[in-house]
Amino acid sequence: WKGGSKASANPEFSKFERTDFRGYDATSLQDALVRGIFIPGGKMTDSLVPGQEGEVILDKTPFYADSGGQVGDVGWLYSPDGNQVLGDVLGCFMPVQGVRFHKVRARAPIAKGDLVNPVVDDEVRRSTMRNHTGTHLLHAALREVLGSHVKQAGSLVDPSHLRFDFSHFAS
Repeated sequence: WKGGSKASANPEFSKFERTDFRGYDATSLQDALVRGIFIPGGKMTDSLVPGQEGEVILDKTPFYADSGGQVGDVGWLYSPDGNQVLGDVLGCFMPVQGVRFHKVRARAPIAKGDLVNPVVDDEVRRSTMRNHTGTHLLHAALREVLGSHVKQAGSLVDPSHLRFDFSHFAS
């Protein structure tokens, strides 16, 4: 990695309060408030229509966001009664500290001010967790065999595999 400049976040993003992250205790919640919606290009909008993709900000969420090489959770946004999938959550990320953006493809209208029930795909989360644990085990094994100077230097953790990069002074 040669470094590079991070693109600055859209100033509109920082106007939102922190998302209450509840993913340590739950993979589904009820009555999360849609605080904001952005469409590609960083434009704020009041709603998504079926088939449209956008980024949805909720007041609370069980979705882990992309972080440190680990991909964010995927899942769904359900109607408050739980009978209709309003949108597919294709990932989650934090362009500003503490505010989680859900990448959503709408199946039904979703509007600012709506209540939704966010639900994480448990199977995908568990697969990602296993690969995350694998990175820690691999790091520990390398340090035991090669020495404590070995440091993790990047990785990719997703549900299907892990990639582990590390620093070491020899082949």
